[in-house]
Amino acid sequence: MGGRRFPSAPRGRARDAAVAGGVFAIVALSSADSLIGARREPWAVTALAWAMIAAACGALYFGRRRPVPVGFAVLVLTVVFYLMSAYDGGLMVALITALYLVAAEGHLRAALALAALTVLFTGFGTLVGNDKVNEVALFMLTGWVVAMVALGWVRHSRLAYLREAERRAAGEERLRIARELHDVVGHHLSLINVQAGTALHRYHRDPAQGETALAAIKESSRDALRDLRATLGVLRQADEEAPTAPAPGLDRIDDLVGAARAAGLTVRARLDGAADPPTEVGLAAYRIVQESLTNVSRHARAAQVVVSVADGPGGLLVEVADDGRGATAVPAGPGSGVDGMRERARALGGELTAGPGPDGGFVVRARLPYRDGPP
Repeated sequence: MGGRRFPSAPRGRARDAAVAGGVFAIVALSSADSLIGARREPWAVTALAWAMIAAACGALYFGRRRPVPVGFAVLVLTVVFYLMSAYDGGLMVALITALYLVAAEGHLRAALALAALTVLFTGFGTLVGNDKVNEVALFMLTGWVVAMVALGWVRHSRLAYLREAERRAAGEERLRIARELHDVVGHHLSLINVQAGTALHRYHRDPAQGETALAAIKESSRDALRDLRATLGVLRQADEEAPTAPAPGLDRIDDLVGAARAAGLTVRARLDGAADPPTEVGLAAYRIVQESLTNVSRHARAAQVVVSVADGPGGLLVEVADDGRGATAVPAGPGSGVDGMRERARALGGELTAGPGPDGGFVVRARLPYRDGPP
């Protein structure tokens, strides 16, 4: 069973041809008595009947692309066939298949109209003396017609649901990528901006400090390129090699602290996190610390920042507190990244709060639970 592969079902035009050919084979077998045995009609009428059989079954090839016109065409051909031919062929199979295709392509009203006409015409033929269709056969035909329309509509609804699910998944993936890019690019560019301002301010007064700031800019830009390449790896095509760079986690928070210190902030770090948390938890903690330090460097005018990561009961506790301007440290408008941090925490079943600290400044607190228990 390991290496055995089964042929896949035909798709597209091949599937349309298979449907039309399969129905034609069924109808042809059921109509073979018109070609053999005693004659009940002239050969010219038989030839015309077979031409209508071929036309009705061939029209099913276009059933997915033009379902409603094909459905009405097959209905007309079927009615004329049974009125004209003395042989009771199985062309009704083509009509029932057309009803399914009309409903499966989303044309429920047209499918119901065709189904009603099918039952009405068959019932009319029974009333005028067609002894080949009695009341029991008419009842069974009605059940088949209703069932095929229902099955077609169920298929259409299922495909519509799957398309909507794919659209939502694609939207969520775009939001995730946008959040990653915002966190990576925004953090490093903010630090580069602060360091460039420091370099310009101190260039003439203290060239040594200006050189230090330029070195920090070089380091931040290198980290930005590295993180950006890792983030853009999710956009690779399916036939390309998967990105090999691991997602950032708790082991790289020291790099964030070092970059913030190079930008002129006094940062104290208390890292008592889990040694090996789940990847998504470590990534979320890293991004929350990264975005918090970015906001501090942009808005807070803080002199000191305390970063705390601790392993709490059933999850990871992250806190970033500064002594800056408090409630005005992070603006309410777009771009602050607080909403993105909060969404990261919620995606893991956790929570995040951001607001003024009890002694001033601004505090970001997050709880990131381990989905599968403690690591």
